[in-house]
Amino acid sequence: MAVPSHARGYASFGGAVGRTTAESTPEWTYPPTAPADAPNIIVVLVDDMGYSDIGPFGSEIDTPTLDRLAAAGVRLTNYHTTPLCSPSRAALLTGINSHRAGFGFVANADPGYPGLRLELADDVLTLPEILRAGGYATYAVGKWHLVRDATMNPAAHRDSWPTQRGFDRYYGSLEGLNSFYYPNQLVSDSSVVDIEEYPPDYYLTDDLTDKAIGYLKDLRAHDASKPFFLYFAHVAMHGPLQAKPEDLAKYRGRYAEGWDALRQSRFAAQLAQGLFPEGTRQKARNTEPGYEAAEWDSLSEEQQRRFARYMEVYAGMVDSVDQSLGRVLDVVEQFGELDNTIVVFTSDNGGTAEGGPEGTRSYFAEFAHIDDPDWIGDVAHDEELIGTARLGVHYPRGWGQASNTPFRFYKGQTFAGGVRVPLIVSWPKGLPRAEGDNGIRHEYAYVTDLAPTLLDLVGLSHPGVRNGLPAKTFDGTSAAGLLRDPRARTTHTEQYSEMTGHRGFYRDGWKLLSLHGPGAELDAPAWHLFDVRADPTELHDLSDRFPDKVAELAAAWDESAWANTVFPLLTRQDLARRRPEEARLGAPVRLLPGTPTLERYRSQRLIAYRDFTVTAELGGYRSGDEGVLVAHGDPLGGYLVYIEDGRVVVGVNSYGIYRSVTTEPLPPGTNRITVEAVIRPRLRQNFRIVVDGLPDAELTDQVQLVGMSPWTGISVGVDARGPVSWDLRARRGPFRYTGDLRAVSYVPGPIRVPRATIDAVEREAEYAAE
Repeated sequence: MAVPSHARGYASFGGAVGRTTAESTPEWTYPPTAPADAPNIIVVLVDDMGYSDIGPFGSEIDTPTLDRLAAAGVRLTNYHTTPLCSPSRAALLTGINSHRAGFGFVANADPGYPGLRLELADDVLTLPEILRAGGYATYAVGKWHLVRDATMNPAAHRDSWPTQRGFDRYYGSLEGLNSFYYPNQLVSDSSVVDIEEYPPDYYLTDDLTDKAIGYLKDLRAHDASKPFFLYFAHVAMHGPLQAKPEDLAKYRGRYAEGWDALRQSRFAAQLAQGLFPEGTRQKARNTEPGYEAAEWDSLSEEQQRRFARYMEVYAGMVDSVDQSLGRVLDVVEQFGELDNTIVVFTSDNGGTAEGGPEGTRSYFAEFAHIDDPDWIGDVAHDEELIGTARLGVHYPRGWGQASNTPFRFYKGQTFAGGVRVPLIVSWPKGLPRAEGDNGIRHEYAYVTDLAPTLLDLVGLSHPGVRNGLPAKTFDGTSAAGLLRDPRARTTHTEQYSEMTGHRGFYRDGWKLLSLHGPGAELDAPAWHLFDVRADPTELHDLSDRFPDKVAELAAAWDESAWANTVFPLLTRQDLARRRPEEARLGAPVRLLPGTPTLERYRSQRLIAYRDFTVTAELGGYRSGDEGVLVAHGDPLGGYLVYIEDGRVVVGVNSYGIYRSVTTEPLPPGTNRITVEAVIRPRLRQNFRIVVDGLPDAELTDQVQLVGMSPWTGISVGVDARGPVSWDLRARRGPFRYTGDLRAVSYVPGPIRVPRATIDAVEREAEYAAE
């Protein structure tokens, strides 16, 4: 029979419908399926790891897993990325240039311009979205950093969170960095993991690896053939550097000869492997002001000993990343699928100089660069604690220079040290090596090429739409031809770069570069010109010899900048600006017991640069009640209020320097315990304890916790996650309050730190947050 015209719900049904099933024919719909025999894809992205930090690119660090992949796969020696993290991640996952994707900087700013939305827009389609629509299971673990810090909290919209951007499952950190022993916040899918205390043997890289393996085992338990895409974005190697004891011990004493000797040995290994043409030279060291690395032999014995310890930690972390990949590939091999799995390994940018000339044992304090000779800076700690859970450290920039061997400069700059990183691609079934092919490719490739390359290899294409609306097209091109044929030539022949005034433009082997120095005019670059075919290490500036080429490429940079939403140019000073609506994050709040630990950025806005009061409302103190009333922070900085032995204790951890004050015994029936924090000059602060309206004890002249600190958010009734006080955690654990705690209220006062000081601190913190 015919379906009546007024019937509803049958328009798209392809079967037949009658009044009963006897008169009807069923039809089923099915989700998309991947192309026949489609390969799995694993993309491993490491953070802040330089060109020479793995064995296949010259390193002495043990990386047997990567050595095996490179031996059978392809190494791209001329692969480039952006100078910072969020921009590289956006470009990798979308195939779109970073500014055009909305990520001209890291997701710790909000200046209000199209190229710096710092969230993925509705018309930006991601690789996992395309793969999922093509029949893939999609998983992400690790660092995301494609969501603004102001929208990392559970009340914010999640439009740019991983599971809204094509991933079926996600586990990791939305932040740009984290502690490896006490992560401040982990997210599972789209919900915060409400964890009070991490296990004694916890290590973040292992946790992420366990989760990735769990996802793959879960998939294969339910579907034996569906291909998967695993995006494993390590938090390593970003500071604070922390290594497992066994990995740290493995490298003890290995770096006593220093960074100058290391650069020489790594460069020799690179030349022996054929990564660079004969005649390539490297500069002795970076000598430009603000970027310079000291000669190792000019350092004192104490400095050499301490500085070597930092590199031991770093090496142990690289080793751990290789172990992680080995564990994942072992599971894939157990499935019998390693031969048909594409594995990509790379870094988001070059090695960093953020540890300064001497490194740091107090990670967050080092980034509060203010004009104060008494600022706490690098807090001296026992060298035996370097690399452990007790400290947040980073190495001196001399090691960053070694990491980037043989190139100049670091993460953040558009010279090769900031943007040229290792890339290994392995796919035994689909990219077998022909006889005589050593697997080394010297042709230019860029981070935006990865998405179109992977789609090309698996047989899928960009659909042109996202949620039914036109989507931005790829800026990158497929490098599949380079992977298959050592004689192939790149199709990516030109590329702009820009970061906080630093500029670059590549075209057909020529590279135009500029550094934006402090106080320099933003839109008046001092151009340097290099022929990187003959001079890959960018040592010989040819701008005076070829002024016409400089003019040509400068004009091309300008045209490309307009085409990719780069303008207006912003300095790091401009990036301190925030949208006015963020003021609401500093409004008073009343927190009930059982409230999950607040998100880090929300917690900071309640106390940053301002007076504030914290009041614990008790249902009448009784003798024997004890425990933490409120805690904010972790070993890298924070404060807490607790009751022990009948007295209130306020402890302040100033980037590793812990001090406390204790009240007189509490009277039975006490209802309100208030801590008043008052701003003092030179980023100092006084704390006063008030019991039922009566002042009791005071802790004066404490260093303010500013920038990215406190790293862990506010906990009520417990010191959750990382301990503010090591002694208290050792004695009492998280020390939950045993009495009747009704609520904890925060009342932020006026901001009383000068605006110029705030801007100086915040822009350094934003840059470090990468």
